[in-house]
Amino acid sequence: MKKDMVILIAEDDAGHFQLIKKNLWLSCTEYDILQFKDGQQVLDFLFKNRRMYLEEKKQYILLLDIRMPKVDGLEVLRRIKADEKLRSIPVMMLTTTSEVSMVEQCYELQCSFYIVKPVDYHHFMETVQNLGEFLSLGGIRMPSIGKMKN
Repeated sequence: MKKDMVILIAEDDAGHFQLIKKNLWLSCTEYDILQFKDGQQVLDFLFKNRRMYLEEKKQYILLLDIRMPKVDGLEVLRRIKADEKLRSIPVMMLTTTSEVSMVEQCYELQCSFYIVKPVDYHHFMETVQNLGEFLSLGGIRMPSIGKMKN
């Protein structure tokens, strides 16, 4: 595994997580992938345990679902982007919600991309594979924690 990149996936649906992981691995096999089953787990990882888990030389990207238990994706996005050290982490919304107001709100909160999960299984797999290819080509600037402002 490539040790300088970590893809964080906040997804409460186990089936969706497996599809995302499987299809990302087809093009991002060198990246570590971590799953969080609810928004609170993501916040705990990023904020409470920041010193223990976030390594300065690694780059992080978060794939974030909106509708999750405990803390929804909007609140997770809001807190990440409000934090001076974490705001540079790219957050890609990967969700079934296609409401225009929700898309606008996520971009106002500074998400990097908003991707609607297709309902069709094959289209969903294709979308995630394309996302993996985009990430593997360096399609998004992913600063390391050490390069972020304190």
